[in-house]
Parts: sequence; structure tokens; C-alpha cells
Amino acid sequence: MIKLRTLIGIAVAATVGLSVAPAHAAAPSCSTAKLIVPWGPGGGTAVLFGLFEKYMNQHGAKPKIKVVTMPGQAGNKGAKEAVKAKADGCTLFAIHQSAIISYLSKRVPFNWDGFDTVAHLTVTPSILAASPKSPFNDYAGMLKHLKANPGQVKTGASIGATSHFIWLMFGEKTGTSNKFIPVQGGTGKRKQLLMNDTFLLGEMNEAAAKKELTSGALKPLAIAAVKRSPTFPDVPTLQEKGVDLIHALNRGIVVPKGTPKDVIDHWAAAFKKPLQDPAFVKQIAAKGTGLEYKGPKAYADWFQSQTAIYAKVHAMISK
Repeated sequence: MIKLRTLIGIAVAATVGLSVAPAHAAAPSCSTAKLIVPWGPGGGTAVLFGLFEKYMNQHGAKPKIKVVTMPGQAGNKGAKEAVKAKADGCTLFAIHQSAIISYLSKRVPFNWDGFDTVAHLTVTPSILAASPKSPFNDYAGMLKHLKANPGQVKTGASIGATSHFIWLMFGEKTGTSNKFIPVQGGTGKRKQLLMNDTFLLGEMNEAAAKKELTSGALKPLAIAAVKRSPTFPDVPTLQEKGVDLIHALNRGIVVPKGTPKDVIDHWAAAFKKPLQDPAFVKQIAAKGTGLEYKGPKAYADWFQSQTAIYAKVHAMISK
């Protein structure tokens, strides 16, 4: 059996450096670049890139950036819009591993390499969470309930996206299965429905639901990370519970295919700048998220390796 530590390859390592903007880097001609986030406004991706937007605009980004949320089709509505945009550097796209899953599941005819990579930026571990009215309060109770009710426990997920995939991987490791309730709108919408007891389980993360997970509005049961979160010191890792599953969303920026290299270099340097500011690093850390910078080439190499890894997982689950 392939170990999920190897399969997912989540790094919570220190920033990988690149040199400052090359002399040939050139800013796009627009006054404001659109950064498409293919999830709802309350989701972790929108929250984190909202922080990048604020920081970069306050520190003289040229052009300025504007986050535009475009939820729907498990992130594919925004992806379809971004992939066909003009390759002039005035359209950016926020991406993570769901792009690979959507391609493998044949939901879209393009993978991450339908774009040009700019920069890998953040790492946010996944949390298995329960609704406030769930009949269990900890991981052991959840596992017992799942095993007693195979295929019957309602679980919210964007079908074909990472919030769906993690439960499939968890099921493969634990011999459990879920009844999936499709949710459009990303983590923000899933969080609202989970709090309203529309379903019992859902994948969450600190960036999108720290307040709810700490207040009791949602129940954090386990975190798919190497170590426990300082925010939830009593919440075990899945590895502590004997489940070899590490999973996080690795978010970054890509642009439409064919964007000039000097424009890509401009954005790569622009998005690196916040990661060098201790105040910004602290602000991101408060969202339960790590920062890991990879420039255009290193990010493409990372995506290439992740595609091979997810293809193996997808093949196992599809049997």
C-alpha cells in the first residue's frame, strides 16, 4: 500500500528562496489585475489571498490586484474562465490540488499545465470536523459511528475536489465509507451547512473556520498534519490515531498559458515580497497556514510530481 505521506508530499518547510525580480521583469499594462479565486468568499482560499491582496496593494503593487471569487463546479467554473483569459498578466488564478483531481476525474480537459506557473505560496492542513449536533465529540466517536453506519453518514464535499478526495483516502485507510452531499461554493458554504447540521461531517481548515472550530460552533476531530496545531492542542493528528494520512491545500498562483516570461517574473517577485515580511508571516500563521515559496520552475516541478502522486491515489480509489 502506498503511504499517503509519500503520496501527498505536503511540505511545511521553510521558504525556498529565489532572487529578487530579474532586470527583465516587466509589469502588465493594466492598472488592476484580476485574481480569480474559484471558491466562495468565506473559504480559505479567498481569506488567504485577501490577505495577499491587502498587503500587496498597501505596499505599492503595480498593477494592483483585486480578488474576484467565482464559485461553482467544484472550482472548475473559475478555472474555465481563467484558462481562456488573455495571456497579458492581467488575469491571475488561485490554484491548488483540486486542479489535478478535476483533470483526473475528467471534469475539465486541462490540468495545472494548461496554465503557466508563477509561485507556490501557502500550505494549510486539513481538519476533519463535525456539526455541533453530531452524536460524537471526538475522533474515536466519529470512527465508531462511520463503521456502524457504512455509506450512510452524511458528509459535505465539493464532489471531485480535495474536500471529497480526503474522505475517500480516509475511507481507503480505515475501511469506512460516507454518504456524500454535494456542496457548491467551497469551504465557506460547506462551513455554513455543517454548522446548520445539514450533514454531520466535512473537511475544514483553520484559514476558513478557525473561529467556528474554537468556539464550539464546529467540532474539530482530527488534523491531517505532521503535528498538532497550537490552536487545537487537544485535537490529535490522524497519524496519532494510526491513520497514515497527511493532507493539506497547497495554494499558489498561475496565469493563462503563453503569458510572457518577463510578466511571469514580475508576478513571481511581487508575490514573494509578502513572504519576506515577518508581520505578514505572522498574520498568515494566525490562519493555521504555513508559507512555502517556490518560483515558476520549482512550482511547475512540484505540480508535475503531485500529478503523478494523485494519479496513483486516483487509480487505487477507482478500482
